[in-house]
Amino acid sequence: MRMSIALIVAAPALALAAPAFAKVIAVAPGENAQGRLQEALILAAPGDVVELGAGRFSLTDGLSLDVKGVTLRGAGMDATVLDFTGQQGSGEGLLVTSSDVTLRDFAVENTKGDGIKSKGADRVVYYRVRVTWTGGPKETNGAYGIYPVSSTGVLIDGCKVSGASDAGIYVGQSKDITVRYNYVEQNVAGIEIENSRNALVTGNLVTRNTGGILVFDLPNLPVMGGGQTLIENNLVVANDTPNFAPKGNIVASVPRGTGVMVMANDTVVVTGNSLIDNPTGQVMVVAYPNAFTDARYNPYPRRVFVSSNRISGGGTDPALPGGAQLKAAFGGALPPVLWDGLGAEGEALSVDEGVGVLSLNLPKQGAGFEAARPAPAKPRALRIDIDPAKFGAPAALGARIAR
Repeated sequence: MRMSIALIVAAPALALAAPAFAKVIAVAPGENAQGRLQEALILAAPGDVVELGAGRFSLTDGLSLDVKGVTLRGAGMDATVLDFTGQQGSGEGLLVTSSDVTLRDFAVENTKGDGIKSKGADRVVYYRVRVTWTGGPKETNGAYGIYPVSSTGVLIDGCKVSGASDAGIYVGQSKDITVRYNYVEQNVAGIEIENSRNALVTGNLVTRNTGGILVFDLPNLPVMGGGQTLIENNLVVANDTPNFAPKGNIVASVPRGTGVMVMANDTVVVTGNSLIDNPTGQVMVVAYPNAFTDARYNPYPRRVFVSSNRISGGGTDPALPGGAQLKAAFGGALPPVLWDGLGAEGEALSVDEGVGVLSLNLPKQGAGFEAARPAPAKPRALRIDIDPAKFGAPAALGARIAR
């Protein structure tokens, strides 16, 4: 009798865990692709797969998905293309506002606004998605390629992004994040983690951007206090594209040729990376440069660890005021780590013994680089007391991509 009661109780639980009537909704390119695809995204039920056929979908408006637990799957990032060249509005190509969504194996091209945005969508997975602006780097391109914001649980894996006028891969105001095995090139920022916590950025190829990997914390946002970011085992090489961000954007101030840039963040570990031929600096650690009124905000970097990286070249063409004179003063190349000299004494930056650091010795927060009085620096070594296993997205998100 006890066994039969247990089975009766378990049956409804299993029914809730896996939708009984999950289905595949096939959508092919061709006439009225816009209407047919949007209809499929509206009519999908939790657990359904909206399957995009191979070919080019010519779209004139943005798409939206607001159903939990849906997978949008194409035939491959080079086989299935959502082409927004003829988009009439200025919004994103695809907006996702539901949780437990998987986006995989398709491309998005030439959106007027952001490529793919997910907002308030927890446990979202981007897998083998390509987002690009085919005309190359332009100020008129959309700001963000892959753009999850206000989320808990984000996995971005095996994606390719190019041409974004702000950040190729941007995760903002979120927590429990993994960005891994992606290829980002010719964006202003390759990868940006902003006002977020518990992020793992690992195994990415980041090249030919203005700045490679950025970890920022900004004032006046609903979620504050970014920190706990681990940047490990990335190849960050030759990020040398001139900055093409629209004027007034915070990334418009990123010097061309920056490998990794940490601004106003807390507990950021940069370790095990290959930092090669980034012409301004391999790593830059700075305070927020603008005036602000947000009483919650700390504009200074804290506990930035630069340890056990493979460093080669770089610093040979610094995009800083007086860069040519600086380069000459240091024998033809700046040291690999640039620090604005601001932050709590002895707590802003920790660097391995033997790795050169140039302090710009800015007089105060808000002073521009033109106020720099550069001199070699030797920050105090701090103990890294973090557990790498605690960084990143839940393991269950990775299991989802094997389906």
